[in-house]
Amino acid sequence: MSTEPNFARFRQFVVGMNELVEVAGGNESRMLDEGGRLLRDLVSHDDWLPEACAQPHPQFYQQYLLYCDPRERFSVVSFVWGPGQKTPVHDHTVWGLVGVMRGAESCRRFALAAPGRPMQVGPREELPPGAVDRVSPTVGDIHEVSNAFADRVSISIHVYGANIGAVKRHVFDPDTGAAKPFVSGYSSPAVPNFWDRSADVRKSLAG
Repeated sequence: MSTEPNFARFRQFVVGMNELVEVAGGNESRMLDEGGRLLRDLVSHDDWLPEACAQPHPQFYQQYLLYCDPRERFSVVSFVWGPGQKTPVHDHTVWGLVGVMRGAESCRRFALAAPGRPMQVGPREELPPGAVDRVSPTVGDIHEVSNAFADRVSISIHVYGANIGAVKRHVFDPDTGAAKPFVSGYSSPAVPNFWDRSADVRKSLAG
């Protein structure tokens, strides 16, 4: 990785997502398809994420807000997974895209069965760098995600069709299907500044 993060790459991604949501914000299929292509291009380059948003925690996976659309039509979050860390079984209630940038993730989907019965469990899928997964109530919204590695950090970039840290969601008991509401929030009160281009402008003045 470069010592100087390529913030322009992330700015270009945000511009693309803003343009897409303007024309297709009400069309989930287009948001998943075209947004997925934008995200795949972003995570194929590991040269832009600020170091502060790539820091693991010894006990808990971290969720760093990178950007939230002013009208909360979408948000972008870096998930940082320490070795062996995983989520509970949970849903999202909005569309979402998950792009793996560093390491690998393991994902297993779940579905509700009859009340009080164990949830239906799908096969485990490993997502390597560059892979993009999708979730939503229409394509499958309940899953469990974990770091595929027990000895290294993995990082994924998530895009959601809302300010995901403020969305009322659910965690599930896979043995009974019982749902418990939760709101994830974010792991840091700070949001990185990708838009300070003053150093580049100063260089142009000097030239």
